[in-house]
Amino acid sequence: MTNALNARQIIRVSGTDARDFLQGLISNDIAKADAGLIYAALLTPQGKYLADFFVLHDADGYLIDVASDLAPALVQRLAMYRLRADVQIAPVEMTVAALAEDTPGALPDPRDAGMGWRLYGGTGGMTREEYDARRVAYLVPESGIELIPNDSYLLEVGFERLSGVDFRKGCYVGQEVTARMKHKTELRKGLARVSVQGDVAVGTPITAEEKPVGTLYTNIGGEGIAYLRFDRAQGPMTAGDATVTRIG
Repeated sequence: MTNALNARQIIRVSGTDARDFLQGLISNDIAKADAGLIYAALLTPQGKYLADFFVLHDADGYLIDVASDLAPALVQRLAMYRLRADVQIAPVEMTVAALAEDTPGALPDPRDAGMGWRLYGGTGGMTREEYDARRVAYLVPESGIELIPNDSYLLEVGFERLSGVDFRKGCYVGQEVTARMKHKTELRKGLARVSVQGDVAVGTPITAEEKPVGTLYTNIGGEGIAYLRFDRAQGPMTAGDATVTRIG
């Protein structure tokens, strides 16, 4: 039983140009961070996901809370965009805990109220198993599982529902593709909650009547998160030896 958020890295972005710098890069409106924790992503120019993270504003700039395995590439990408801006980017030693109940100093998870609170500089909190159960219940994707760098599109993985993208903020890297998917196309693929009957490994392909439907990702307690082609996910499906049925 491991702490849910023991593999996070905090990165500080500071300097006189930090606000404008982040506003031109991330999917959410940096101004919202003045009121609390926000969720956002950095995309490729083609609109594909590179990293998701939380942003916290404090007196010294902005703290970015990102998965540890994505942190080196995120720092490298931010440094590439810095050019001559007065922006400093540096790792910070700080723990993060996911809490099931509110506590002084904790911040509500902006993705969904059911995900609880995040406490910076705190320890303990939910185990990985408890956290994943909530992710499945509230259909919240995770980097390295449902969120795949250079492959995932924000709207297909639920970023609008999770308050991770702002369509009124103006330009940012990958904005044109994301806006076009919002306004000019109907999503035919994306994440969904599923019931799972049987044992099956993460990443197992899902089929229906021998046709590919998608992929099963997180699977816990008989329910999971799958990436599906919606027009083929109308009834019982198969993933390995397990039966999969869409429930949301």
